[in-house]
Amino acid sequence: MELRRGAVTVFVLVMCLCSMPEAQLQVGFYESTCPQAEAVVAEELRRGLASNIGLAAGLVRMHFHDCFVRGCDGSVLIDSTSTNKAEKDSPINNPSLRGFEVIDNAKTRLESACKGIVSCADVLAFAARDSVAMTGGMRYQVPGGRRDGRVSLDSEVLTNLPGPTFDVSQLNQSFANKGLNMEEMVTLSGAHSIGRSHCSSFSSRLYSFNATASEDPSLDANYAAQLKQQCPQSSNNSSLVVFMDPRSPYSMDASYYGNLLQNLGLFASDQVLASDSATASQVMQNVAGGGIAWKRKFAAAMAKMGQIGVLTGSDGEIRTNCRVIN
Repeated sequence: MELRRGAVTVFVLVMCLCSMPEAQLQVGFYESTCPQAEAVVAEELRRGLASNIGLAAGLVRMHFHDCFVRGCDGSVLIDSTSTNKAEKDSPINNPSLRGFEVIDNAKTRLESACKGIVSCADVLAFAARDSVAMTGGMRYQVPGGRRDGRVSLDSEVLTNLPGPTFDVSQLNQSFANKGLNMEEMVTLSGAHSIGRSHCSSFSSRLYSFNATASEDPSLDANYAAQLKQQCPQSSNNSSLVVFMDPRSPYSMDASYYGNLLQNLGLFASDQVLASDSATASQVMQNVAGGGIAWKRKFAAAMAKMGQIGVLTGSDGEIRTNCRVIN
């Protein structure tokens, strides 16, 4: 599928928050040391999306999963070894994360042109930003200067990432733990406008919801029937997937919030945003005006998320190979 043309390319300048210790990053960090860095990442992303546009959603998700576990340090890119099971091999990440080859290809080129300069964490942050822009979202500035972490543990994934069955209180706490407020939580949930999910992540809503109902009553009946066809209870195929946004699965838009208002949220953690009084008004606001205001908020929230727990200065390292600690 061809990339959507005419994607909004509005630049959103998000200033680093002085209150955050991570605010040592700088827009244009590689201008003098590796000026082609961001262009190389964009080129490799375009090449990847030309053959599989779904990689855009995979890279946005990968950046989120990286930042919520040990901060945005590229630890999600590290391969497991005989003595350590890494983040990427947690059941939550494998096989759901996609796009590692885009990061690898960009890093290989950058090591050839600017050896030991550009971190894997920054390559991932740039790729996520460009994935948003290339699927119709607003382009935002990403400050560089992240360093790569040396630790990656699958045991830390489950305790740091919000789950598909979380209620608003649990979601809010999960995001608050990372310095993000409730509005930013609702805003970033809109990333589910693109991408897909394995049936196992929501099948309990279809077949074993609770003691009194096999099907989640908050799920639209026709949508539930469609999902049952795509995810039959008798199937042992763990690779079955469905689009998270059945209407525009390749466009970063506010249709996700419109879906919630019609009980078409795929995860319980999606649908609850429209039914809980603490977040319902934000859902409606994000639908208004064609979602332009949401796109601006999403760009700002992504930029802020990209500064969670970063390593800077002499901390961490600049990996030569994103999959292996130096």
